[in-house]
Amino acid sequence: MPQEIFDIEKFVEASERAEYCNIKRLKKIVKLKLRTPRKLVTLKVDPTKAEEVVKKLRCEIREV
Repeated sequence: MPQEIFDIEKFVEASERAEYCNIKRLKKIVKLKLRTPRKLVTLKVDPTKAEEVVKKLRCEIREV
């Protein structure tokens, strides 16, 4: 089951056990999706904050 997280720190912690992170850039928002062994974890952020979050991630990053 997918789960949406609203806290950036919890999302970064989840990236430690994730296989990869898909990044989908839209006009007004950026969607970050972590594929963990059990579920898909998503985070929606502004394009200005997205680069800061991507630098903190500890898994493979894929641009979609």
